[in-house]
Amino acid sequence: MKAWILENQAPAEKYPLVLTELPDPHPKPHEIRIKNVACGVCRTDIHIAEGDLPLKKSPLILGHEVTGIVDEIGEKVSNFKIGDRAGITWLNSTCGKCKFCLSNRENLCLNAHFTGWDMDGGYAEYSVVSADFAYHLNEKYPFVEMAPLMCPGIAGYRALRLTKLQSGDKLGLYGFGPTAIYVMQVAKHKGIEVYIITRSDKNKLSAKQLGADWIGGYDDTIPEMLDGGIIFPPAGNLVSHALSQLDNGGRLVLGPVTMTPIEIKDYNLIWQERSVISLAHITRKDCIEFLQIANEIDLKASIEVFPFEDLPEAIIRVRQGKVNGNAVIQIAEDESA
Repeated sequence: MKAWILENQAPAEKYPLVLTELPDPHPKPHEIRIKNVACGVCRTDIHIAEGDLPLKKSPLILGHEVTGIVDEIGEKVSNFKIGDRAGITWLNSTCGKCKFCLSNRENLCLNAHFTGWDMDGGYAEYSVVSADFAYHLNEKYPFVEMAPLMCPGIAGYRALRLTKLQSGDKLGLYGFGPTAIYVMQVAKHKGIEVYIITRSDKNKLSAKQLGADWIGGYDDTIPEMLDGGIIFPPAGNLVSHALSQLDNGGRLVLGPVTMTPIEIKDYNLIWQERSVISLAHITRKDCIEFLQIANEIDLKASIEVFPFEDLPEAIIRVRQGKVNGNAVIQIAEDESA
């Protein structure tokens, strides 16, 4: 099969990924093989390629927003059949035995493995994964549109879950990129009011078109205190600002993998049981619940599709913030479209 491999980490502009020919993978008894149709490009892929995250195996196939068709199954697989539409996400496996796995917190498992980091990912013609960590996809959306659901969509849904908001509550979204777009639509579906705080005029227009309840910049006065908030930019200075807009008992979720230094000088910002929590990975429950919601509502999101051969250029454009929405690599023709 053709695959883009990473052997040595380097800046995206130095093209660390190399297109090569590898033997076709085949599933073990509990695994399935997916003929990949599309794979989204995530900033985590860039962090791995450039060395911000350690390289755990070499060569490595990046990519963890995988969608395609099951074309081979292991002899002990019962939950998939050949021809099923399937997806793979960031969480590739867990131990299933630790205190985190046994308390519905498998995202915190110390022995978890991740697609496109510990295990080969989706920037290839085929991917193999445990059938227990693959997800059924319906025919509502083309594969290229479903690929971003597998990471920004699910991660955004988990961030929303962590706020613990209910219908009638008020949610602040700080930054309005691709993940926030999914969060806002799910929140509105659940009856939550959504307040968008962003500097970008383009993002303000997008938020208005999607039905945000209030839109403003960081210097604008929010008309009401918020019950929860999610920060998407990796800017630690936003934490105090967001906390100042939370009502008593409000919960602030930090979405980025890393952030610049956080400083909370005024204890009153966390007084009255206001709290801050980080988002760490996803669980299979998050995936299943989010995909069910995606089937129920008409999710809207911008994507920019690149040919498989143009993956390095797509990564550079994502790195430079020059992609309109989510970047997706089309690996094969979508015969179901």
